[in-house]
Amino acid sequence: MNSMYFTEEHQLFRESLKEFLQKEVAPNVNAWEESGKLPKDIWKKFGEMGYFGLATPEEYDGLGLDIFYTVIFLEELQKVNSGGFAAAMWAHEYLAMTHLNKNANAQQKEAYLKPSVLGEKIGCLGVSEPFGGSDVAGMRTTALKQGDYYLVNGSKTFITNGVYGDYIILAAKTDPSAGNKGISLFIVDRDAPGVSANKLDKLGWRASDTAELAFDNVKVPITNRMGEEGSGFTFIMEAFALERLVMGINAHARADYALDYARQYMSERHAFGQSIDQFQALRHRFVDLQAEMEVCRHYNYGVAAKLDKGEYAVKEATISKLKSTKMADDVIYNCLQFLGGYGYMEDYPMARLLRDSRLGPIGGGTSEILREIIAKIVIDKKEYKAPRS
Repeated sequence: MNSMYFTEEHQLFRESLKEFLQKEVAPNVNAWEESGKLPKDIWKKFGEMGYFGLATPEEYDGLGLDIFYTVIFLEELQKVNSGGFAAAMWAHEYLAMTHLNKNANAQQKEAYLKPSVLGEKIGCLGVSEPFGGSDVAGMRTTALKQGDYYLVNGSKTFITNGVYGDYIILAAKTDPSAGNKGISLFIVDRDAPGVSANKLDKLGWRASDTAELAFDNVKVPITNRMGEEGSGFTFIMEAFALERLVMGINAHARADYALDYARQYMSERHAFGQSIDQFQALRHRFVDLQAEMEVCRHYNYGVAAKLDKGEYAVKEATISKLKSTKMADDVIYNCLQFLGGYGYMEDYPMARLLRDSRLGPIGGGTSEILREIIAKIVIDKKEYKAPRS
């Protein structure tokens, strides 16, 4: 592992996390994939170990560690071969909790951030809508002020942790006539009257719950609004760089896992008197895939270093997600081929990996949207500066 980014303390953390995942998660993954639901106790175990507090300041029961602890956390989660389980964990910590860390006031942090660090409350991020997709500014969900509360109406979709979670970081229009300047963020209790969830049946990520949420005259106290009214779009844009990098790191990590498994299989599988890793057509293809994965991995580490320094690396993070998710799909497709018929069997990891990986170029901003963002930067010379709330 590259010592330019990882210290001895990082490596000790990685080994400890590996042991924890092998003991507490790996033996249960198949059952969770079948049920589509994670038990409450696994969340609390993660909380007790401090894994949900990596990026949270110590004053709110977190650890306040650098971003490379997050990199390790994401990488090792991919190696239990359940994209759904991994997604549930990182969506809680790096989608919902990112907003609590950065944008919540002291009262909100006491009520929601502290229990989130401990795994006692599970969060989700509610931005995407059935008719909006990647068009954040085009959302239709409204939150209209009525005295000391807001009345929320609308719907969200593809919300990880939206069925069994405890709260929603919800984006809604407080001024529908003001475009993206009329969006605000709220903390909405999942069990609030008028909130309902429909669990979606997915191709992959089956261990996680993904919801379509509906809001029917939901009363949300003004005290649950994050920041000033109209600051929601700014908050969302600030978080996009980290979200895209998270998806990029997930991609290189699952590709790395697939290559490790395929390498071992190829060394043990014999045909025509030799192990199949000795056939030139296979070994050269494998090397190409390994090289592509390593290029993405080291690029992603560089982007992480920029974010750790406080840089608003929107172009680099967007490239991370665009290239790494495509690479992961290609690597896993080919690794399944290396296994021949066994790659197609559910008893082997590649079938699930292939399903889980396919969400990479879709979730968190489609590859088509990402290409247009990058085109605006490199062709149109548009400057994306860090939003200021």
